[in-house]
Amino acid sequence: MPTEQVGQYEIDFSAIKLTDVDGWAAYVTVYGPSPNPMHRNSIIPAQRVAVEQVFDTEAAAEAEAHKAALAMLDAHA
Repeated sequence: MPTEQVGQYEIDFSAIKLTDVDGWAAYVTVYGPSPNPMHRNSIIPAQRVAVEQVFDTEAAAEAEAHKAALAMLDAHA
């Protein structure tokens, strides 16, 4: 699962192989600052993004998840 630090936020973006159809789904989790370094504060829980889309490759799904995570951060700010 790729992870990226964007300002005070940590984003996890990933692709998950679908079992019911041939393809990949894009997933995102966003964590915010936490007073406890041993605890990650999920401000946007793990969720599928681009729900209507099935991606041909893992890389394409991860790229879409990354794009969606950045948009979520813009909207959250």
